[in-house]
Amino acid sequence: MVFAAGPAPAQDLLSGKALIETLRQGGYNIYFRHAATDWSQHDQVTRDGDWTSCNPARMRQLSAEGREVARRIGVAIRRLEIPIGRILSSEYCRAHETAQLMDLGPVTTTRAIMNTRAADFVGGLDAVVERARRVLATPPETGTNTVLVAHGNLMRAASGAYSGEGGAAVFAPQKDGEFRLVAQLTSDDWERLAGLAP
Repeated sequence: MVFAAGPAPAQDLLSGKALIETLRQGGYNIYFRHAATDWSQHDQVTRDGDWTSCNPARMRQLSAEGREVARRIGVAIRRLEIPIGRILSSEYCRAHETAQLMDLGPVTTTRAIMNTRAADFVGGLDAVVERARRVLATPPETGTNTVLVAHGNLMRAASGAYSGEGGAAVFAPQKDGEFRLVAQLTSDDWERLAGLAP
C-alpha cells in the first residue's frame, strides 16, 4: 500500500466555508493532536500501560487551558453541524481526556494510534506507523467523519503533516487504500469557523 508521503502544498488545502461544506458531507478522518498540556510534567513510561495513568506525577496531563480548549473545539464542531461517527483516541490519558471533553460521542481508546515514544512496548516504530496509516486510510461510516485524537509525533511519522497541541489535520481516505491531506487547522480555527471567536 502507498500512503501520502507528506503534507499537501498550502494552496491545495481546503479552508473556510469550502472546508465546512466538505466535512458536512462526511467521509473524512479528522486527526487531532491532544489539547495543550502542562510541560512541567514528564512522562515516566517504564512498562506497558504506564501511559494510561492520569496521575500528573507519572504522566504529562492536559493543562487547565487545554481542557478548556478541548471543550470549545467540541462546541464549535457541534455548532458547525459536522457529522461525527466513530471517535478513537490514543490510550494516553491526555489524548483520551481531550476526546471526552470535546463531547462529540462515545470514545474508544486504541493502540492503533499510539505515541511513537512508546513504540518499543507495542511492536516497534514501523508497526506503530503502519497501524496509524491504516486508520487514516479507513473510510468512516457513510455520512460521518471519524475523529482521531492522538499525538503530534505520530501524525508526522504517519502522514508528514504536523500540528501544535489542539490542532488538527483532515485526511481523505482513497479507494485504493491511500489517504491524502485536505486541511490543517489550529485549535482556534474551529471557533473562527463557527463564528464563536471573540
